[in-house]
Amino acid sequence: MNKEIHLVKRPEANPTQEHIKLVEGERPSPSQEEVLVKLLYVSVDPYMRGRMSDAKSYIEPFQLNKPMEGGVVGEVVDSKSDALKQGDLVTGMLPWKEYTTAKAESLRKIDPSLGPVTTSLGILGMPGLTAYFGLMDIGQPKEGETIVVSGAAGAVGSTVVQIGKISGCRVVGIAGSEDKIAYLKNELGIDETINYKTENVPERLEASCPDGVDVYFDNVGGEISDAVYPLLNKFARIAQCGAIASYNVPNDQGPRLQMHLIKSSALIKGFTVGDYQDRFKEGFTHLAQWLQEGKLKYEETITEGFENIPHAFFGLFEGANLGKQLVKVAEPSYSKQ
Repeated sequence: MNKEIHLVKRPEANPTQEHIKLVEGERPSPSQEEVLVKLLYVSVDPYMRGRMSDAKSYIEPFQLNKPMEGGVVGEVVDSKSDALKQGDLVTGMLPWKEYTTAKAESLRKIDPSLGPVTTSLGILGMPGLTAYFGLMDIGQPKEGETIVVSGAAGAVGSTVVQIGKISGCRVVGIAGSEDKIAYLKNELGIDETINYKTENVPERLEASCPDGVDVYFDNVGGEISDAVYPLLNKFARIAQCGAIASYNVPNDQGPRLQMHLIKSSALIKGFTVGDYQDRFKEGFTHLAQWLQEGKLKYEETITEGFENIPHAFFGLFEGANLGKQLVKVAEPSYSKQ
């Protein structure tokens, strides 16, 4: 049999186990130009919360009583395509099924010489590309400027702060635990850190940004962002990547930000990594080079077991992960990682 994870009920607030169900189906067989993929690692990401709601967005919502899906690393165990062979390691957007079929052209073969295969779901995948384009294209950091990053210890945020340092900027990171603060300080070497759970964020931001804020990379929204806007410098740039503080809060509202934008002549731009699809090679090239040169570090929080995918997902909204949250589903059958 083939285990699958289905969305069975749409959450109005925090997603819980009642919204997701583990079911068993039949293991599929590949058709012509398809491959059978065995899931090895699954990525869980905050944006998936939006897909659980039946609302207009930049990506289609998950269907009820159908498998959820996301970025995965898998192994080709059967192939009816000349493009991929048994034992190839691949990455792509696939359903949460232990075994699934896919068109070979929809998958990317992983080059293990660039790093561990899990990096294709993290620093050399969607989170890394999100960090690169959000900061470099929208933020346009200049040497000596001050960058503030919310959600700074997550997969995207921890990459942003490092690219900020590579760009010669002063970087202030906001996170929610002492372990994360220690990681940002001691491992990533950023200039200032703020624990939003134990410190007064407006006061600490003002003290940490004596010359104001030039670039704000926002993964969080909510009250943390409310505290950043008054500190924006003239012509500041805001990359609006996420709003996890509001994902589980129906009809969330806060202070108005328009006056802050007018006074600072600031630019705010919301984006998703898909906006830059035609430039992925550019971002991937820079990220891979910095990783090889030792200029980029990464952390992974890995939960084990297919049945634990929902628990790992729920943990994102409690700040349980350091770096990229992954779930290890299985060991490869044919290839060596």
